[in-house]
Amino acid sequence: MSAPATNPTALADDARAQLGRTGLWLSALGTLSAAAEADAAAELEALGYGALWIGEGRGSKDALVHSALLLAATRELVVATGIANIWARDAWAAHSGAEALGDAYPGRFVLGLGVSHAPLVELRGHDYGRPLTAMRTYLDALDAALYAPPAPARPVPRVLAALRPKMVELSRDRAAGAHPYLTPVAHTARTRELLGPRPLLAPEVTVLLERDPQRARETARRFLTSYLALPNYANNLRALGYDERDLADGGSDRLVDDLVAWGDEEAVVARVRAHHDAGADHVAVQPLAFDGESAMAQARALAPALTA
Repeated sequence: MSAPATNPTALADDARAQLGRTGLWLSALGTLSAAAEADAAAELEALGYGALWIGEGRGSKDALVHSALLLAATRELVVATGIANIWARDAWAAHSGAEALGDAYPGRFVLGLGVSHAPLVELRGHDYGRPLTAMRTYLDALDAALYAPPAPARPVPRVLAALRPKMVELSRDRAAGAHPYLTPVAHTARTRELLGPRPLLAPEVTVLLERDPQRARETARRFLTSYLALPNYANNLRALGYDERDLADGGSDRLVDDLVAWGDEEAVVARVRAHHDAGADHVAVQPLAFDGESAMAQARALAPALTA
């Protein structure tokens, strides 16, 4: 029977070793059929990618089932949820699912958890209310959950989606670290200061292989518009010094350029390096794409630069 973690950051070093310095954040892969996605995951592994992050949203595949499909299709690829929504399953279900994956695929699964966003939570019939309290309560239940089969040989690391200081501190105190999404380099630097040196910091970074500034920013704004309408992201960006003009109409040039690294492969590598220099242990690179095929095309093009 598995026991609750006694040291919240004991798995940070293990998570760093599992994820490596750079991985892919590729939820667009989930728009493919299970068979097509299995082939894509195997190809990504053959291209040299060592870690793959997936999300969970309205109409998506279930995060833990999705992880199982990807793990079964690959041999060494680490799969991380970025994130599994705490409102989608109770803590005991999340714990038993994560433990089963950790047992079946030792050292290859990272459980990322997040509180999601009020509109999406309310669609599920829940009251978003106090998300920080909800996460604390969920972590308490995770630590108390029972799991009768043998525990994984290597415990499953747990990370939290964290933007604002209080959630970052919770990820420091109750998890292996933080997985921020849609954040500029300045946020990575601030988050490292809050975390201190030991916990894992693994930001998502959106990139786009497009050299033309107008086309790049137009595509980025299509991507950013729905995110900037969500209070969690908008409030975090305000706290970083962006104003209402930056947040309007899909984002100002300044905001777009800070959130989406567009250009050639060198521009992408430079942004990844900037996050590492600011304190990131691992950078989850998300090729900006609206379908699985387009995401794979950019992943192929970026592989020589990101897996070297």
